Amino acid sequence: MTLTELRYIVNLEKERHFGRAAERSFVSQPTLSVAVKKLEDELGVILFERTRGEVKTTDVGNRIVAQAKKVLAEAQAVEDFAREGKDELAGPIRIGAIYTVGPYLLPGLVPRLRAAAPSMPLIIEENFTAKLLEQLRDSELDVAILALPVDLNGLAAWPLYDEDFVAVLPVGHRWAALESLPAQRLAEETLLLLGPGHCFRDQVVLACPKCIEPDNGLSRSLAGSSLETIRYMVASGLGITVAPRAAMAGRDASPDLVGLDLSDPTPHRQVAMLFRRGFPRMEALRALRQAVLQSGMKGVRWLPDAATVIAADA
Repeated sequence: MTLTELRYIVNLEKERHFGRAAERSFVSQPTLSVAVKKLEDELGVILFERTRGEVKTTDVGNRIVAQAKKVLAEAQAVEDFAREGKDELAGPIRIGAIYTVGPYLLPGLVPRLRAAAPSMPLIIEENFTAKLLEQLRDSELDVAILALPVDLNGLAAWPLYDEDFVAVLPVGHRWAALESLPAQRLAEETLLLLGPGHCFRDQVVLACPKCIEPDNGLSRSLAGSSLETIRYMVASGLGITVAPRAAMAGRDASPDLVGLDLSDPTPHRQVAMLFRRGFPRMEALRALRQAVLQSGMKGVRWLPDAATVIAADA
């Protein structure tokens, strides 16, 4: 049994497909299939049920994969501790960001971190909050940048900034000349929202629950795949949307869109960088956080003096 074989079964459990698991493992499908079968023969149990088009983990496979994740996390910790004894700013740091943060933060962050820590390249992934938390706990990521609150079991959160939400309207809209708008009035228009799975969608709905309630049997909200797609939909007159302020402040003024402050009270979010408790490369985390604070992203209220928030013991 090797760490490589354990990585293969963890990836197969995640992907439920030999082809995708092989891509995730950076090997050919036959290589992964042979390795999984070899491990099953060695252990004397069937880890996966092979069905057409899908792979399912058996009961014993679930327990073994769960243990494999722990073993891989401990192996990663050994590497991290060894790196700590050398140079914490040497070697890559793996960072994940939610979709409504990455496009506005990363363009300014990457060059500043490269200048501050040239021997510590970023490995970057964008994903949903739930997926990033899973990857963080499985030691597939070192840091996740996402909106609070989340379950901090076993994790620490270091706040970065607070950010208000703004309504995004097409030019000429009846509200365009207002100074601000109560969030509940968003329900009066067709509201374009991100699809299920985006935490930002949930935060908007929390600010305006009526925005997704049926109106005469028809929903008055539509879903889009990304904030940038939704911006184009708003500009085309299909409705209005809500965006984090950085999505509007961090670009040249659009002649087709108007940003309108929300009020009563102003919906907002706090964004933080999360990492595993006991992560040994604190100097690397401090360098990353400093690069974030110096990234030049507009439209947010930076929290340079925020203390690290530690979750209760797991």
